[in-house]
Amino acid sequence: MSSIRRRTLGLVLAVVALCMLAIGVTSYRDAAHEVEALFDARLAQHARLLEGLVHAPLPEARRDALLASLDGALRRDAPGLSPDDGHRYEGKVAFQAWRGDRLLLRSAGAPAEPFTDRRAGYGDETLDGHEWRVFALGGDGDLRVLVGERGDVRGELVTGIALRTLVPDLLGLPALAALLWWAIGWGLRPLSRLATQIEARDPQRLNPLPDDPLPRELATIVGALNGLLARIRRLRSREKRFIADAAHELRTPLTVLDLHAQNALAAEDPEDRREALTLLRDGLARTTRVVGQLLTLARLDPEQESAPDQRIDLLHEVRESLAELMPLATDHRQSLHLEADDGADWRLRTEPGAVATLMQNLVGNAIRHSPAGSRIDVALSAEAQALRLQVDDSGPGIPEAHRQQALARFHRGGSGAGAGLGLSIVDRLVQRHGGRLTLDDAPGGGLRVQVWLPRP
Repeated sequence: MSSIRRRTLGLVLAVVALCMLAIGVTSYRDAAHEVEALFDARLAQHARLLEGLVHAPLPEARRDALLASLDGALRRDAPGLSPDDGHRYEGKVAFQAWRGDRLLLRSAGAPAEPFTDRRAGYGDETLDGHEWRVFALGGDGDLRVLVGERGDVRGELVTGIALRTLVPDLLGLPALAALLWWAIGWGLRPLSRLATQIEARDPQRLNPLPDDPLPRELATIVGALNGLLARIRRLRSREKRFIADAAHELRTPLTVLDLHAQNALAAEDPEDRREALTLLRDGLARTTRVVGQLLTLARLDPEQESAPDQRIDLLHEVRESLAELMPLATDHRQSLHLEADDGADWRLRTEPGAVATLMQNLVGNAIRHSPAGSRIDVALSAEAQALRLQVDDSGPGIPEAHRQQALARFHRGGSGAGAGLGLSIVDRLVQRHGGRLTLDDAPGGGLRVQVWLPRP
C-alpha cells in the first residue's frame, strides 16, 4: 500500500512537471522568436554596412580591400584565417550587391544569381537545395544589397540557444523532488507521532488522546478518535453493568431452582416430589422471563439507536398481542378488555416487534400485580398527532412519589417476583420512538399507564 508521503510527492511532481512543460514550451517559443529577431537584426546590420561601403568615397583599392576583408570574415576557409580567429558558421552567411541586373560584388559563399527578387525586407528562399533567410536593402537608384544566412545553420543555432533555456528546469526537477520529499515528510511528522502514540497505547486505556499541539486537520481526526473512545468507554461500562445486573438478578433464582431440584431428588413422597417439580417449573418460567427482559433491555441500548422503519396497524398489533396474553390472564382467572374505534386511522411507524414488547410488559405487569378475578382494560385512541395506548389494572398501584423511580432498572415496588425491568423497557422503547409515558391512578384503584406514540 502506497504511503501518503509517496503519493503526495508523485501528485505534486506530476503537477509541477506539467506546469514546467507548459512554461518550457512557452519559454522555448519565446526564446526562439527572440533569437530569430536577433539574427534578422544582424542581417540588416550587415546589409547596411555593405551599402555604406559601396557608397563610401574611398579609393577603389581601399574599398576592394575592405570588401575582401569582409568576405574573408564570412568565410571559414579564407586564406590567412587562423582557427582561433573565426567560427565554422561564418561561411554560412553570404552577401550580394546588385545594380539593376549587374552583380557588383558577392561573397565567396553566395550564389551567382540573386538571393531574391524582392526589393526590400525579409524573406525565405531556396537556392541550390538550401534554405536561406534573406534580407534585401534597396539603396538609391537601382542598387540592392542582399544578405543571406543558411537555414540549417540558423535553425541549429536557434534550437541550441532556446534549448539551453530549459536546462535549469531539467536539472532542477530532481533537486525539487528531493526538497519536496523532505518537506512532505516534515509536514507529516505530527501524523507519524500520532500513529506511534496509538500503536503504543494499551488496549485497556480508553482515555482521550492528547490534542495539543496539533495541526487543524489532525486535531479533527484526534477529536473524532476521542469521540469514538468515549463511546467505547460508555459501551464497555454498559456491558459491565449489564453483566453485573444479570449476575445479580440470576444468582438468587438459580439458587432457588437448584434447591427445588434437590428437594425433588430427595423427596420420597410422590406429592412432595410433584410440589417440588411444580415450584421448579414456576422458577424456570420466572427465570426465563428475567433473561428475556435482560436481553430486550440490552437490545434497546442507546448505542444501537435506529429510526423506526416499519409501518404497522396499531389496532391489529394490539389485538394479536392480547390474544397471545389471553392464556396467561385465564390462568390467573382474569379478563382482558380492549376499547378502540375500528374506523379510526391506526397507521404507525415503529421498530419491528416494538408494540409486542410494549404489550407484553404493560399487560404482563398488570396480570402479575392484579388479583384473581380482576379486569384489565386496554384502550386505544387516535389523536391528531399521536396514537395513545392506555392500560388500567386493579393492582396496588404505585404511589405518586415513587413513580419516577419506578422507571429505573431493577426497581421493585413490592414483594412480587419481577425483576423490576418491565417499566424500564417500556420507557426506553417510548423514548426511541419520540413518544411520552405517564403513570397515573386507575379508576379502580390500580395503576394507569398511558403511552403516546407520534404519527409519521
